[in-house]
Amino acid sequence: MITRDGTLDDVEQMSAFLQELTALGKRTSRDDPDHVRNYYILGENRIRLTVAEEDGTILGFQALSLATPGNPWGVEPGWGVIGTHIAPSAARRGVGRTLFPITRQAAREAGLSSIDASIGATNAEGQAYYEAMGFRTYREPDGLVCKRYDL
Repeated sequence: MITRDGTLDDVEQMSAFLQELTALGKRTSRDDPDHVRNYYILGENRIRLTVAEEDGTILGFQALSLATPGNPWGVEPGWGVIGTHIAPSAARRGVGRTLFPITRQAAREAGLSSIDASIGATNAEGQAYYEAMGFRTYREPDGLVCKRYDL
């Protein structure tokens, strides 16, 4: 497994496994190529996008963005917002554990004080992952468990 910056060439693969996650009931946000391109790759508030791949197949990615005033997650402006997405075929292979140190370093370099992970309330795997990385629950709005990591 190698890690690298995400690029426009990754849009189709990223979108395809996000759609798999949606079909499995593990994702409710947009998963189409336009969203992947405009939010994860070209997003104006993007700090870092790291993909993990093996033999040309993307196993997962982790995105870090800057929370701005009025953001849709209700996250404190100036914090980071993290999203971790692992292809179903790569689950339980250490992809998330490989990605997080890179994202954490990017957050430090960006001068962030905290990172928010907003996870679906029914996504026990996602909640467990973020707990294992050192995130702690700090609020629970409708349908979400929001975890915070302080840098």
